[in-house]
Amino acid sequence: MKHVIPYIKDNLQTVYTILIFIFSAIILIYIYPKGGKFQYEYKQGRPWMHENLIAPFDFPVYKTEKEIKQERDSITENFSPYYRYNEAIVEKQLNKFNNKFPEIWDRKRAVQDSSIRNNAFVQELYKDNNNKWYKENYRKKLSKLLEHVYNKGIMEFVPYEDEKRQGNAIKILKENTAQKYFYDQIFTLKTAYKYIFKKLRDQTIYDNDKIAGDEIKFIKELNLNSYLQPNLYYDAETTKKAKQNLLDEISKTSGMVQKGERIIFRGEVVTNEKLKILNSLKKQYEASMTNPSTKHWIILGHAIFLSFLMFTLLLFMYTFRRDIIEYAGKTLFILIMVLLFTGISIFSLNISDISLHVIPYAILPIIIRIFYDTRLALFVHFITLLIVGFLAPNGFEFILLQFSAGIIAIISLKVLTKRSQLFITAAYIFLTYSSLHLGMELLQNGELSSIDYDTFSYFALNGLLLLFTYPLVYIIEKSFGFLSDVTLIELSDANNDLLRELAEKAPGTFQHSLQVGNLAEAAIQKIGGNPLLVRTGALYHDIGKMEIPQYFIENQGIEVNPHDELEYHKSAEIIISHVARGVKKAHKHSLPPQIIDFIKTHHGTNKVMYFYNSYKNKYPDAKIDISKFTYPGPKPFSRETAILMMADSVEAASRSLKVINEKTINDLVENIINNQIENKQFNNADITFKDISTTKRLFKKKMNNIFHARIEYPEETKKRKAQKA
Repeated sequence: MKHVIPYIKDNLQTVYTILIFIFSAIILIYIYPKGGKFQYEYKQGRPWMHENLIAPFDFPVYKTEKEIKQERDSITENFSPYYRYNEAIVEKQLNKFNNKFPEIWDRKRAVQDSSIRNNAFVQELYKDNNNKWYKENYRKKLSKLLEHVYNKGIMEFVPYEDEKRQGNAIKILKENTAQKYFYDQIFTLKTAYKYIFKKLRDQTIYDNDKIAGDEIKFIKELNLNSYLQPNLYYDAETTKKAKQNLLDEISKTSGMVQKGERIIFRGEVVTNEKLKILNSLKKQYEASMTNPSTKHWIILGHAIFLSFLMFTLLLFMYTFRRDIIEYAGKTLFILIMVLLFTGISIFSLNISDISLHVIPYAILPIIIRIFYDTRLALFVHFITLLIVGFLAPNGFEFILLQFSAGIIAIISLKVLTKRSQLFITAAYIFLTYSSLHLGMELLQNGELSSIDYDTFSYFALNGLLLLFTYPLVYIIEKSFGFLSDVTLIELSDANNDLLRELAEKAPGTFQHSLQVGNLAEAAIQKIGGNPLLVRTGALYHDIGKMEIPQYFIENQGIEVNPHDELEYHKSAEIIISHVARGVKKAHKHSLPPQIIDFIKTHHGTNKVMYFYNSYKNKYPDAKIDISKFTYPGPKPFSRETAILMMADSVEAASRSLKVINEKTINDLVENIINNQIENKQFNNADITFKDISTTKRLFKKKMNNIFHARIEYPEETKKRKAQKA
């Protein structure tokens, strides 16, 4: 026990990481569906590859979703909505007509307008005897027509697509009794008006066409529309209740299978009917596994399965990415992504309307690749798919489809620097999904007619959802303190405010930073690492110099050197202070911590050798406080920060070379980097001697190219020796 506590203290981050894994496994076990899983895999059109299957118990054969949908659609299509007959409106409108009609008739007849007096029928009405007879005749005739129309029913206007007008008939409620009527048996305001005048036209009093025409014209001007009003009103509540009752009565089963009955034999093809029976058995079997006597065993099985997968992920990270294990926050992010996609998948499986094909699983490897590496991205993606695939229908096909899409996503999106890249990747993923799905369907069914083309629309939606990766990267960066290539591209833009300020205030330092960036980026590309990160770090590593640029040789003219008037320890203090000034300025401008690390570590714990040696020479007997000539550190702790230290020192020292040729450059690179090794500056960085040797060779080549050092060819060497002789 006394050894355990010190170990925990020394490896606190690793302990946190293990606890996070344990807690994540517990969450997975908790959210995982508690039902059992049917032990057989099968597919329509393929032979049954398992042993002969006999019904282990009685179970109903459930209809397919398609069959139930067809029945529901049929009920909906042929359903007759309910309308309520309003008797009060009929009585009111007929009384209104009988009371108002004589008055309107007389007023219309008495109009002295010439157009009316020229009406042949009106002229007949001026004869008192004729007027009285015609008026009563038309009142009775129109009253009967109105009564007939109202008895049939005038329906309120509704659009044809509206649910109020489904099927080809309606049911009219009169005194709580419903009677079915077809649409051509009832009226609307328009058809009622047309019906009345058609009857009047067919029953004119005069045979003379001239008088008959004037007769109809006169009747039309009596404003009969004012007596027409809908008396059939849509009864939403009754309609909804009746429709729901019919839908609820749809049977979800189409038969029974008895215990001991043969279901399917080995090698027998899974037909459509066999598929229904197998799906029904699967559903009934998984439902039976939720009873208390088996539930705890199922949970134990889930716990073993999920814990093993999580342990495998932990083991992989411990073996290949121990740097992540040592930082609990990085591990937490990965496990949150696994839990998030698992949770979304379980939610989708619980809601039948959402297909798993819609979920953009390819986002997971893309995000992990952006912040970590390809190998880890694929492994995390694979573990997540295994967790979900155990639940997904046709798990093997699901894993194959999604893992292939994940591989294509990573290949097509190695570095995310532009939004347009996501559109191209989304198109590639859609093509991957579609081609694989089409191939598997043809392989299993052998015909195009059996393909469900709705699945391709799910793939298209999946591709659209993939575009949310771009804003998601930004959210993750801000939440977890990560740094993406998109942000690095933005930071390395020379038009960035801070870099523009550096170029204006300390142009020599800016040029030095550019050269350091070129050297460091080339080295990292050779030995492996993040070239964009080291280049961006190089651009900002000396920003502390812009506040006092005149104290640094690259910004000085040939006339004045302010260090000539200072003591050596004061000069060293000013030179060393550019690190702290740079860190302060970086925080002020909200630079990411990963960039600030380059500012802190680019001198490590090295000494300001020029002023240190000058001080020793001037005061040989004095006791030297070495801390005044030493950078505070820390030492580089990654290969990127280590390479930057080498590039910075080599580039700065090369400016002081008086004789520039291949030998002096080679000696310079060797001496500087060897001195840093002797001072143990790279002990904390994951860089090997092979990497350092490779970096030396590359620096020598680059520096020779920069200074155009002339390399003598063998012929020239012989000629020169001959001349000397």
